[in-house]
Amino acid sequence: MTAFLTRVKFAFKTWFVILFHNRIPEDVATALGRAAPPGPVPVIPVPAPPLSAEPTATAMLALLQRDGRLIDFLMEDIAAYADAQVGAAVREVHAGCRMTLLQHLTLKPVLDAEEGDRVTVDAGTDAARVKVIGNVSGKPPFHGVLRHRGWLAARVDVPPLPASGGSVVAPAEVEVT
Repeated sequence: MTAFLTRVKFAFKTWFVILFHNRIPEDVATALGRAAPPGPVPVIPVPAPPLSAEPTATAMLALLQRDGRLIDFLMEDIAAYADAQVGAAVREVHAGCRMTLLQHLTLKPVLDAEEGDRVTVDAGTDAARVKVIGNVSGKPPFHGVLRHRGWLAARVDVPPLPASGGSVVAPAEVEVT
């Protein structure tokens, strides 16, 4: 078994060295029974996997997980953690997710008024854009206080997921020791 593990370590070392340094080191070349080439190993282009038609929402979740570990955070039962621990985790999740949103989306408020301002919702207003809440009766126009400005995605630039991943938002990670 020891000889097998030695060969596996050697293979991984060779693979990583070639991948990251683009050159076969002397000791690896000698072990392979040949001289190390004088320059970089030629790079063989590998075609990118085909892209799937996965919904943008799944691709966006994948980005938020990759950059901010959002799904890990949301799926964790945080009841047992102290507020300080949760707060520290939230800062990291917030920073990564905010960076991703700013990179892939342009968000604008649905209504330009400030929260707390009095606004009027006229007849014919798109219900998907403005949700009327509270003591709603009768017909528009409705007069009330803006509680949330809403968000509108003015630009969405989310790369599709690789087709080979199907609907995988984040792959499982296995560390080989």
